[in-house]
Amino acid sequence: MNSVRKYNLFTFKSLPSAFWAGVRVIHLDEESCTTTVKLNWFTKNPFKSMFWAIQGMAAELATGLPITLEIREAEQPISMLVLNNKANFSKKARGRIHFVCKDRALVKEAVAKTIATNESQTVWLTSVGTDQAGDVVSTFKFEWTLKAK
Repeated sequence: MNSVRKYNLFTFKSLPSAFWAGVRVIHLDEESCTTTVKLNWFTKNPFKSMFWAIQGMAAELATGLPITLEIREAEQPISMLVLNNKANFSKKARGRIHFVCKDRALVKEAVAKTIATNESQTVWLTSVGTDQAGDVVSTFKFEWTLKAK
């Protein structure tokens, strides 16, 4: 799975609600992951902005996909699960929103520690959502737990 198109196929197969809401992966490298979603009839709330849960799906994918890839590269059976999350909403989400997680180094460290110690690890990853003007609309923090199988 080395292309954005393949990541979006993964979303279609494994996260169909996110796919049908329009959540897409647009960038993934060794440092960051970016997802995007657009305000439309399906993603709106009664306040003419994006429903918080839609934002959460895009934000979670931006943090979870790097973990999935690190586990795949490590070739070790490791389970992953969101343990906690926190969210802050600073502006109405309108138009196209991009969520960026720049915590890939933390992911690498947590996966390596899980393998080395054979003990569960937790890691907090942050995904920041910005609108087309570059203004932050929401910030999500997800506490992921990793456990060797």
